[in-house]
Amino acid sequence: MTTALSPEEREQIRARIEKSISKTEKLIAEYTELTKPISPENAIGRISRMDAINNKSVNEAALRNAKNKLQRIKRSLNELDSEAFGLCRQCGERIEFKKLLVMPESVRCVSCVKGDR
Repeated sequence: MTTALSPEEREQIRARIEKSISKTEKLIAEYTELTKPISPENAIGRISRMDAINNKSVNEAALRNAKNKLQRIKRSLNELDSEAFGLCRQCGERIEFKKLLVMPESVRCVSCVKGDR
């Protein structure tokens, strides 16, 4: 059976996850502020109003993505101490440590993501 991660690797990933959670929570707060309703009483021109509405839509999509990412990262933190963390859910091989540092929410190895397996 393939071994997942050493205790040192888990601690490095834990630190990255905690940093990522903090950063993502700040982004969510910013996007939440940017997606507040646009008051019709605002004295902005028609074109500026259309731009504001368009920007609001873009920020709403970014907010949804950030909330989804936060959920995946928190799930990774909860699963970090399990023996299965760091193993591909598709093939069971070890997910490369460098990939887990960048994307700790990864559940498949590079080969499975590319479809090589």
